[in-house]
Amino acid sequence: MSGSDVLAAGRRERPAALRRLAGRPELGALIAAAAVFLVFAAVAEPFLRVSSLGTVLYAASTIGIMAVPVALLMIGGEFDLSAGVLVTTAALTSSMVSYQLTAVTWVGVLVSLATTLAVGLFNGWMLSRTRLPSFIVTLGTFLMLTGANLGVTKLVSGTVSTKPISDMEGFASCRWLFASEVTVGGLTVKATVWWWLGLLLVGSWVLLRTRFGNWIFAVGGDAAAARAVGVPVARTKTVLYLFVGFGAWVLGQHLLFSFDTVQSGEGVGNELIYIVAAVIGGCLITGGYGSVVGSALGALIFGMASKGIIYAQWNPDWFKFFLGAMLLLAALLNSFVKRRAERGPR
Repeated sequence: MSGSDVLAAGRRERPAALRRLAGRPELGALIAAAAVFLVFAAVAEPFLRVSSLGTVLYAASTIGIMAVPVALLMIGGEFDLSAGVLVTTAALTSSMVSYQLTAVTWVGVLVSLATTLAVGLFNGWMLSRTRLPSFIVTLGTFLMLTGANLGVTKLVSGTVSTKPISDMEGFASCRWLFASEVTVGGLTVKATVWWWLGLLLVGSWVLLRTRFGNWIFAVGGDAAAARAVGVPVARTKTVLYLFVGFGAWVLGQHLLFSFDTVQSGEGVGNELIYIVAAVIGGCLITGGYGSVVGSALGALIFGMASKGIIYAQWNPDWFKFFLGAMLLLAALLNSFVKRRAERGPR
């Protein structure tokens, strides 16, 4: 092949590579994250400090831990409106079991894990047995958990918050695993960041490198067609709900061992933040399309915006307006990107 032929082939490959890049679901989130960073870097000098980076990463990680499993669930074509209060359930269960049994805190932690997985299993089982929309199933779970969190806590503790457990055996080791922090050169990285990155790596590997990942895309795109070719639709969706339960357990333990006590009314509304982070990251409401990496970028945008507004000394009331605008723009962009990807190179 002559030199001119090589150059011509290179020119043909570059547009094809650009088209493939334009079809990536996380592209919009990457552009949005860069734009948000540049805005706050320009208007808020404290935003660029090393210490501020640790604060932003912490805020992003507390959303990202749940955004990863929620994104996988949305790619599989379902929702979980109980995810926010399930985090609180995880923390309350761990605290109250440990305190009431006067046991090692690890006993409460393990009972909490069993509880959140049981809720995930219940959601998946109800979805497959009743064929009701996940919106209805998990809305029911949301209401039941909200009432149970408040009712059981008041029944057991006599108040709306749990008793302190910091003097119990095992608290220090649990705190190290779920709520420790490391400071290097002024940058403080909390344990939630490592949990977030771990879930991100596992979620990306499962989605892109395993047969189960193919099943997730298949059941989200067309469950009937997936079932016709032998994909275990009910089992796949149940596993995704179990993963949401695991994420809620991790974040719930972090809240407990960071603050020692838990308010029973917390968590309401957070499920919408997790869904918005996934949508900003490229997940479609209709399922069958999305990215775990994109959900991490969506969580990072939340972290930058929530702290950047404070550093810029803007009115924090505008934060929800920002989130709503980002959601609408992301939904429009994701739909456009998906259509481009479906058309393929021309």
